[in-house]
Amino acid sequence: MFAANAYVIRHVVGAESLAELDSQRPLTGPALVGEIDGRPAAAISLSDGRLVADPFQHTGALVAQLRMRARALAEHDRRPSVRERLRERLPEGREVVPGH
Repeated sequence: MFAANAYVIRHVVGAESLAELDSQRPLTGPALVGEIDGRPAAAISLSDGRLVADPFQHTGALVAQLRMRARALAEHDRRPSVRERLRERLPEGREVVPGH
């Protein structure tokens, strides 16, 4: 298992070099790339969930983190914020007063 500061996860578009290492098609569109020691080690497509990883690195824990982060981002995009959901439930004409 990696310590939380053992890797960095970044938003990118595409992950060609990792796909070549993993003998996969390149990821297209938005993706998350996990880096270990400053080098890309695994990536997940935010469009279709496809994964590519460096076969020469131990990426199991990183892949699990990438999957969890991708699911969290998808859920965040799918659901309105708590504030918006509460505002929808307010009676007609009632407004939210910040700080109260």
